[in-house]
Amino acid sequence: MAAADAFVRARGRTLTAFRPDAEYQWKGPFYFILGADPQFGLMKSWAHGDTENGDDEWGEEIKLAEQAVQAINKLNPKPKFFVLCGDLVHGMPGTRWKKNQEQDLKDVLKNTDQDIPLVFVSGNHDIGNTPTRETIDDYCKNWGDDYFSFWVGGVFFLVLNSQLYFDSSKCPELRQAQDTWLDEQLAAAANQKCKHIIVFQHIPLFLSKPDEDDDYFNLDKSVRREIMEKFHKAGITAVFSGHYHRNAGGSYKGLEMVVSSAIGCQLGQDTHGLRVVVVTEEKVVHRYYSLTELGSHGIEKELMDMLAKQK
Repeated sequence: MAAADAFVRARGRTLTAFRPDAEYQWKGPFYFILGADPQFGLMKSWAHGDTENGDDEWGEEIKLAEQAVQAINKLNPKPKFFVLCGDLVHGMPGTRWKKNQEQDLKDVLKNTDQDIPLVFVSGNHDIGNTPTRETIDDYCKNWGDDYFSFWVGGVFFLVLNSQLYFDSSKCPELRQAQDTWLDEQLAAAANQKCKHIIVFQHIPLFLSKPDEDDDYFNLDKSVRREIMEKFHKAGITAVFSGHYHRNAGGSYKGLEMVVSSAIGCQLGQDTHGLRVVVVTEEKVVHRYYSLTELGSHGIEKELMDMLAKQK
């Protein structure tokens, strides 16, 4: 596969890396790697207190992304895929350094083992805080569809454009289209009797409590309630997000909300890291590793034992 194709495997609202007819059936435990917010350019702009225009250097982020790819490539067995939960780079649509940041990120990610598909989730810095049809189209040309679904080993995965839930004022028809599509996908999943449904989106539904106050880092309460209830009724196991640059999370009626910290700039006390997510027939188990820990020691025995039944 040509290197460029690796970045746009989400086409026609599915991920071309996996054939649905080969993936509907449960085949045993597996795992994937989740990263968030490589956000090339934020570390310098945050340090200098200029998050709008200070993103003209991203050497630190390049090194961290390289460290992440190297850690992933060492893993045995290989993860089923590597998902990046948004804010791929810091530059907003139309800003000076965005294209350079994106190219440098691609230059790092193209070194990911070609047997480990890349899955991309759109974040607010990728399509704008208030996205438009143009900003979303530009994202899709570079990184594939902004929302899509795929099957892996009897588990149904949904990638959503959470920015449409945050502010769709400039493209309400696109929010409506995603809503309609999502309802169709959940209905289809119910008919297939999947083991789990797992959602990836950039902005968390909530950071710790389902009824917490509205915040820059979560979705508005009115939208949140509607989505949480829809996800609960559909039997979704977990939602994985980034955006917060810290680890957090909670649950709503058995639906787990997992907020994963960043590969790039940390805004709390966590380390630059990746999350290992193991999927068994009964449950979804995950642990956040620092890039150094994962690269040096790999996955701990407890999680490896869960994978031992893998065929």
